[in-house]
Amino acid sequence: MRALLLAAGMGTRLRPLTLTTPKCLVPINGKPLLQYWLDVLLASEIDRLLINTHYLSEAVRSFVGTSSWSRSIELVHEDKLLGTGGTILANRSFFLGQTFMVIHADNLSRFDLTAFLTRHRDRRHGVEMTMMTFTTDVPQSCGVVELDKHGIVFAFHEKVSNPPGNLANGAIYILEPTIIDHLASLNKSFIDFSTEVVPQFLGRIQTFHNTDYHRDIGTMESFAAAQSDFRPIPLENPSSE
Repeated sequence: MRALLLAAGMGTRLRPLTLTTPKCLVPINGKPLLQYWLDVLLASEIDRLLINTHYLSEAVRSFVGTSSWSRSIELVHEDKLLGTGGTILANRSFFLGQTFMVIHADNLSRFDLTAFLTRHRDRRHGVEMTMMTFTTDVPQSCGVVELDKHGIVFAFHEKVSNPPGNLANGAIYILEPTIIDHLASLNKSFIDFSTEVVPQFLGRIQTFHNTDYHRDIGTMESFAAAQSDFRPIPLENPSSE
């Protein structure tokens, strides 16, 4: 399977840390955030990875170039940010018309990738997307989902002041190529996935709940918390880095 790892963010809420370091390379217990994702994805089920860049792109390019995973990675630069949906659409040929995965690199997550993929492969008829969810203690800052008895999303509330629960979108997805057809139908280059795609697929999105660990490294508070409470899954075939 192929995957898109979104790593173009500015990381403004992590300043001054991100004044000289791109958000995807901030260190968690001495290891760049991006390295955790390379190890999790490329040591397991993902055979080709596309990473988009924008802010401090040369630092990301240099890091990838010296990675032991570099032969499995392609980089694409965005002079102007396209949003998650826009990046998917602009690189549709990379996915070869097949099922693919999309990951926001500013998340720090520990989960069973094989179980996530199996959940999608065993999906109910009509499901076109599997969304990773997690339980958040700040639901007003997240996209909160409501599920039916089969774990299908029937309502989605993006960063509302009084969300109806704390089951949140983890911004890690497995997508069918029909999603790209919808993106193309919008006839635009910048596409926000949470507001322009997810609401259009209600009833066709199932969930995979991450009960292990998931944190958005978006603020200095979450960055500090991750330093003390995150422990990665030991890899059977770790990279040489």
